[in-house]
Amino acid sequence: MSDYIISLIEEGEHQQQDFKFEISDSKKIARSLVAFANTDGGRLLVGVKDNGAVAGVRSDEEIHMIEAAAQLYCKPEVTYQTKEWNVNGKLVLEVKVPRSKSHKHKAPDKNNDYKIFVRVGDKNLLANSILLKVWKRQNDHREVRIAFTEVEMQLLRYLSEHGQIDIAAFREMCHLKKPRAEAILTDFILLGVIDMHMTEKETYFELVDSDFYDRIDQETGQINVYTR
Repeated sequence: MSDYIISLIEEGEHQQQDFKFEISDSKKIARSLVAFANTDGGRLLVGVKDNGAVAGVRSDEEIHMIEAAAQLYCKPEVTYQTKEWNVNGKLVLEVKVPRSKSHKHKAPDKNNDYKIFVRVGDKNLLANSILLKVWKRQNDHREVRIAFTEVEMQLLRYLSEHGQIDIAAFREMCHLKKPRAEAILTDFILLGVIDMHMTEKETYFELVDSDFYDRIDQETGQINVYTR
């Protein structure tokens, strides 16, 4: 049965999988749990080093710390399932976290402030303000209306020519205050026109369809679409 875990380890860390050599901080583990729950779900493999080497779970206390992380430091509590696997005489704990369908979960950051984390690749990142706005609008099921003014057209034209932009460059280019810039980007994300990409160092935006700008009817003043 250890072949199952070995095959998972060979995948490495990714969007839905994280390795933990040991668990010594319930608050830090809570960030992993909520990140999986807030994104696509996933699993922790406890007793596995970052390079995939199996070290084994060293203490039953680590199992209790996962329970503490889920119950005490995830708001609301994150549900999970655990299973123990024997890999060459060493215990590996599999912690499976389903995607949450009804809540966004928070966990304490390094300053002990409760924030929403998401899983991006093999990293747990703070959800930024635009992502929070997108989620809120999706829950509201409100109509999305975009007027193709010079600002919107300038953004789309820039993305068509240069590929990507961050919010600071967008604001500077169009002389926008942050709320207005975020509102425009949020609407385009909801319409499926723009994708947002997050990394540890930056967040940038690009067209979903690189030919979108070229296919715009210049005589059409706005587009009406309902969010799904």
